[in-house]
Amino acid sequence: MDLTFIDTNILVYAHDVGEGWKHSTAMAIVNELWQRGTGVLSTQVLQEFYSVMTRKRPKPMAKAKARERIANYSQWCSMDTNPQLLVSSSLLEETHCLQWWDALIIEAAMRSGAKTLLSEDMQHGRTFGLLTIQNPFLVN
Repeated sequence: MDLTFIDTNILVYAHDVGEGWKHSTAMAIVNELWQRGTGVLSTQVLQEFYSVMTRKRPKPMAKAKARERIANYSQWCSMDTNPQLLVSSSLLEETHCLQWWDALIIEAAMRSGAKTLLSEDMQHGRTFGLLTIQNPFLVN
């Protein structure tokens, strides 16, 4: 069973109906991962989701609803941000010339055992060990 790690933008699009086709695509992804039981994420993703959905959207989500979503998605939370993750991420950032926040996500995804990291913000097709980044919004 191959695990799929989702970046914050996938989760945000899944819950923001104002995102049109990206909402539909992200919602389908999240629903499929729920059904299969193969979705994973980190505390960083949950923190960013709460911040974006309650503060940075044209129509912010109610804080109580955002907390409820975080509680639900906590079942997928396989990685907490801890000092070891920070140290490993800093090495990944330096070695691969990554943005700090991306390095944290990539390191968490690798540690979770995921084979795929879904993200709109990172280089599609790039690999880190057994992990491959995929942008589900690219149109062929």
